[in-house]
Amino acid sequence: MISRVAISQEVEDETEFDYNEEGEKGPTHWGDLKPEWHSCKTGHMQSPIDLLHERVRIASLFTNIEFNYKPTNATLKNRGHDIMLKLGHGAGYMVMNRTRYFLQQIHWHSPSEHTINGRRFALEAHLVHQSQNGNYAVIGVVYNIGRRPDYLLSKMKENLEEISDTCEEKALDVIDLSMLKMQSSLYYRYIGSLTTPPCSQNVLWTIVRKVRTVTTEQVKLLRVASHDDSNTNARPLQPINDRKIQLRIQSTIF
Repeated sequence: MISRVAISQEVEDETEFDYNEEGEKGPTHWGDLKPEWHSCKTGHMQSPIDLLHERVRIASLFTNIEFNYKPTNATLKNRGHDIMLKLGHGAGYMVMNRTRYFLQQIHWHSPSEHTINGRRFALEAHLVHQSQNGNYAVIGVVYNIGRRPDYLLSKMKENLEEISDTCEEKALDVIDLSMLKMQSSLYYRYIGSLTTPPCSQNVLWTIVRKVRTVTTEQVKLLRVASHDDSNTNARPLQPINDRKIQLRIQSTIF
């Protein structure tokens, strides 16, 4: 018997779908490619969305996010359309709504999948967490092109270049995830889905409002390393429907 967790988790071999909107395996057809991917077509709480200001409400009652990330072993893996940093079991966790979500992996989309009031960004990082009962919580961080490079991508530069040449996954030295500090007083919160098949719903999304910077070279290296001929790995925006988008305030998110 296949567990609900196994069915709901992100696909690690992405060769069975692509981002060509005119192709047979493109985003509009994901829900038809496999029965277990039906949510990509029929779901009413799909991601990504436009965080439209007129739909945003300031949350009056909330609890802060508590982060406890630690140094851990990691593997850099080419999934076909993106690069994933798969983390060891000791990567740490965050506490949200009194639930502990363990950090499993980080991957990147270019351009950004979420937009803020119609504005799209150069890159979006997804920090994927999962609770012990299988529920997902994802932190989304958006980037503009700037002079200041991203810390984590800078640390992995040589490894990304090696994957570009070999198509192989690469075991990394210990990565200190506690260095992922980012001050932010604002973040968005809504309920959505995974943005790749099987597009499982009831994912707790938190999008950091503060926009970070990444260099053009870092974005290009992520695309080259994935060996994907496409210039994008961003799913098109999905209908918001009647979902609520909250704007939450706290002193530190990382």
